Amino acid sequence: MKAGSYLLQGNEACAEGAIRAGCKFYAGYPISPSSEIMERIANRFPECKGAFIQMEDEIASISAVIGASWTGAKAMTATSGPGLSLMLENIGYAIMTETPCVIVDVQRAGPSTGQATKPSQGDVMQIRWGASGDYQIIALCPWSVQEMYDLTIESFNLSEQFRVPVFLLCDEAVGHLREKCVIKDDIEIINRKKAKGKPPFGQDGDDLIPPMPSFGEGERLLVTGSTHNEWGFRKTSDPDVQMRLVKRLSDKILLNQDKIIRTENYLLDDAEIGIIAYGITARASLKAVKILREKGIKAGLLRLKTLWPFPEKVIGELSAMVKKLIVPEMNLGQIVREIERVSKCDVVRLSKVNGEVITPSEIVEELLLAKYYS
Repeated sequence: MKAGSYLLQGNEACAEGAIRAGCKFYAGYPISPSSEIMERIANRFPECKGAFIQMEDEIASISAVIGASWTGAKAMTATSGPGLSLMLENIGYAIMTETPCVIVDVQRAGPSTGQATKPSQGDVMQIRWGASGDYQIIALCPWSVQEMYDLTIESFNLSEQFRVPVFLLCDEAVGHLREKCVIKDDIEIINRKKAKGKPPFGQDGDDLIPPMPSFGEGERLLVTGSTHNEWGFRKTSDPDVQMRLVKRLSDKILLNQDKIIRTENYLLDDAEIGIIAYGITARASLKAVKILREKGIKAGLLRLKTLWPFPEKVIGELSAMVKKLIVPEMNLGQIVREIERVSKCDVVRLSKVNGEVITPSEIVEELLLAKYYS
């Protein structure tokens, strides 16, 4: 698409962001409420010389994405909660093999099949802890159609930069929202590091991220989900190799948190009540803040654009400034547990799991009727 302003659905904007980031391979399986991403990609890829394939299920989809990434392609898939559950073993494989790829999860109300076309924020812990073992991942959370476009591009950039699967974690309400999306030409595109003769799973400089050769480039390349040394050789009985590998897989994210984590502040300078929210719930929270300000209550919003790695430093600092924190979520309390863990003030939960979005009035009522402002 040419630079300009367009009326797009969130899922359509995600597909366009992937194309703009250089995605050349998509494998997926239809599942509501993410299917429009696949449909848009299928229609657009012939124009962009990309390869699209509908697989037999989500297990095959993530497998194909991992394989495509090792041929040198930027690759992605999109799904929702039940499909994500099927992908998790191979997502763990992608983490262990440091395979860059993007996984879009358009969340719907669960568990299981649940409400296939209703919004939820119930997968935030699944993507963090769903695979086995110790690891770190990156997850971005858009609240608008514009960010479905922008953060898809950023997801590819972070994936290539840190050699890790990156999640774009949105909810049905954002995926199916239609609003203006501005497409620009002057954007940053990051590609994976290349270096001849370097170990593909070792430490390359202070950032702990090794260069990534592709199959067919003449490098000595072994790729395994088993414990391996810097050249990819299996070392499943070596405790030192296991420790170094797992530690580096985590540290390459944790030591670069300042480069990854994004948050936004609204009216927090003099706030006595802080609201922490993400996704579509953050839009309702911002409106609630404005209503509360009109009532003379000093409220402010911290919006989490990055959910993982968790922005505990900025949340800890905010908790030391305010009397209370309110955390509205379309689940029974997932991110709020992480907030409670790092906060120095009272934390109030506001949960909703009936398949409908949280409204500004519900946030205001929670604050006023329950007398949390006292």
